[in-house]
Amino acid sequence: MKKYLTAAAALASVALVATGCSDPSVSEAEPAAGDGPTEEAGYWPEPTADLSGTSLTIWAAQNSTTVPDSVVGEFEAATGAEVDVVTIPDPYEQGVQTKVATGDLPDLAFWQPTASMLTALNAPTNLQPLDDAPWLDSFSPGVRDITGFLDDTRYAALISSPAVEGVYYNKEVFAEHGITGTPADWDEFLQIARDLEAEGQTPFFEMAGDRWATQWWVQVQLADAAADGLWDRINTGEEAFTDETVLGAIETYQGLIDEGLFNEDIATATFEDQGDALLAGDAAMAVQVNSFFGQLQAKADPAELDETIGFFPISPSGNVGTFIPDQSNALVAFRTGDADREAAARQLLSFWLGDGYEGFVEAQNTVSLRTDVTTPDSVPQALLDVHDSLGDSVGSMQALAVANPDLYIYLADMIQGTTTPAEVAQQTQDQFAQLARAQGVEGF
Repeated sequence: MKKYLTAAAALASVALVATGCSDPSVSEAEPAAGDGPTEEAGYWPEPTADLSGTSLTIWAAQNSTTVPDSVVGEFEAATGAEVDVVTIPDPYEQGVQTKVATGDLPDLAFWQPTASMLTALNAPTNLQPLDDAPWLDSFSPGVRDITGFLDDTRYAALISSPAVEGVYYNKEVFAEHGITGTPADWDEFLQIARDLEAEGQTPFFEMAGDRWATQWWVQVQLADAAADGLWDRINTGEEAFTDETVLGAIETYQGLIDEGLFNEDIATATFEDQGDALLAGDAAMAVQVNSFFGQLQAKADPAELDETIGFFPISPSGNVGTFIPDQSNALVAFRTGDADREAAARQLLSFWLGDGYEGFVEAQNTVSLRTDVTTPDSVPQALLDVHDSLGDSVGSMQALAVANPDLYIYLADMIQGTTTPAEVAQQTQDQFAQLARAQGVEGF
């Protein structure tokens, strides 16, 4: 389930960037994608223009492969095009980067719309710019420009609300223990947990057996620092993971585990276990992202979820969320060298986020990004609260760092008892510096 850039993927991205000029999929006579305007006549075809005889391919991950179904069916009926959704096996990002590096390109692909992941695809060479897209004026101001850019050029089209790191909680457990509201800051958050633990209730559930979510506990503690430029400082070498800000967050995480505030099987528990535990009330809270709620939706109907599961963002000084858009939230369009297919890919995006968007949000039962398309009444309140938290959220490491080291692996090792917080910080910093040097980032 981990959909974020790993060390192997980042190193692969460096090789991709280095070889981008000789990418066999790109004609040497063509300008880079970011060199020209996107507002010229015909750049954005009419969404329902005839595409008979045109075939398009969309690459999707295993957890996003059914997302396009409703849109694809409507688009094919409206235009005569044929659209093939191809599932790339996990680990998705590595698989996509390997294919792209060899010149194997789709027309469209689901992709994490962050600068580091757009860099991983060598966006200026391999992706079509999406500036001045016709759907942008209808997007909610809070999400329109939150992500999708590299060097001021828009390369990714956001189709659903970006994921947010925050706390999912069992409302019934809170009520049983007399908790009538959600915490206003980190101190209140921990006080609720300690009160629950004193009454025999497991406060937190972590899934270190699957490892990938361990990093959320550290990152939510960094929200205030992120708003104050933490990732800019780390990106330039002015600050390091081994300094007090990040190291202190890691030490706090370890301290809460040592205090007994987590599930006893923390070292072996899985993502699946986490969902089961929160729904059953075996644990009161879990720090997670949107994909966790997707798992809950597969286990319970909307009415039960509304009754049982709530969400609140958390940060040291308040309720600031940490946003981390993933590959299921956005699409990119490739420069295949075939002008007609490239235009058709842009047309599909225009249809998806234009004529087809209302049907898409209905089919996905998700929050609408457009101000003129109503969010379905059936969307659970927790997802509405996640979306509402985006307005004043801050970027995660994945969104703002120039490289994304495998912090989650090192934290899982710490939970297993094989490393210390100081060693986690040092391993993360060493890897970050290695990746930054490989990308030619100044200061490393």
